[in-house]
Amino acid sequence: MLSKITVSHAPHIAKSYSTQSIMLDVILALCPAMLAGMWFFRHYAVVLLVACIGSCMLTEWACNWIRRKSNTLDDFSAIVTGILLAMSLPPALPFWAGIIGSVFAIAVGKMVFGGLGCNVFNPAMIGRAFLTASFGTLMTTWTVPAPLDAQMPALRPDSTVAVTQATPLAWSKEAIKGKAEPSVVVAQRGDAFIGRVGGCLGETSALAMLIGGVYLLIRGTISWHIPVSVLLAATICAAIGWLINPDRFVSPEVHILAGGMLMGVFFIATDPVTAPLTGKGMLIFGMGVGALTMLIRMVGEYPEGVMYAVLIMNAFTPLIDRFCKRIPAGGKGNG
Repeated sequence: MLSKITVSHAPHIAKSYSTQSIMLDVILALCPAMLAGMWFFRHYAVVLLVACIGSCMLTEWACNWIRRKSNTLDDFSAIVTGILLAMSLPPALPFWAGIIGSVFAIAVGKMVFGGLGCNVFNPAMIGRAFLTASFGTLMTTWTVPAPLDAQMPALRPDSTVAVTQATPLAWSKEAIKGKAEPSVVVAQRGDAFIGRVGGCLGETSALAMLIGGVYLLIRGTISWHIPVSVLLAATICAAIGWLINPDRFVSPEVHILAGGMLMGVFFIATDPVTAPLTGKGMLIFGMGVGALTMLIRMVGEYPEGVMYAVLIMNAFTPLIDRFCKRIPAGGKGNG
């Protein structure tokens, strides 16, 4: 029986799906968020998406050419990386910065490990982390959504629009520091759900991300383990802070709807290459992502924590897989 088993690198999908079909599902699931981004941020969204997707594809082709390997663009993973990276960036980020992040994401986050299935960390988050470390000011400069102001000015502390429409996580961090009222953030829940708030390209509309996530769950492209465990851990951590000191910490639903939580839940943390293989391992992984995200948001200096939480837990994935082994083919469990 063992002679009939083909062992290959990740992603290991226990369904009759190909890598192409999985990536196509993810692309389709991201369409609502991309369309929402184009509606709220107009040409900024189009330029950033084209720059990131094109750069990711060109970089992967170049890396394969240098390594004298066959072309791998037909698995569509480079397109997914480009979309996810663009959706995690500020809408008005210069296109050249998006290109730099895309090249780093593919070349360093993916190809130096051997390509798809061999990378340890999520490439899109590696690219975003590099841009955050290199261009701190550009990565924290937000714009007003076009439906609120056709001129789309930058959000500033002295801006009237910014007082009521700045990024919810930025205001929640100000509330933690005692410089703002949590009620200001809570009032933005409805706007954050629809997308009428500042933030990264794919973070403004929680509804669009939710639609895409439900599609992936219905299709069976992702399992429920990671989304449920991330949301559960994040909700518990946020609720503890809110119940202890509601004058300092915002309610859990704000943390769920704001920032990159839903994008991380459905599209980043569920990456089949960098996430654990077993259901038990996924639950541990998801709880870690949710808890670390809230630890950074509520205790750390940085308003957002999804990116760092996912990368940290990516590093623990081999260890989690080691302690959550499947029963080997034709054998028995270890006890």
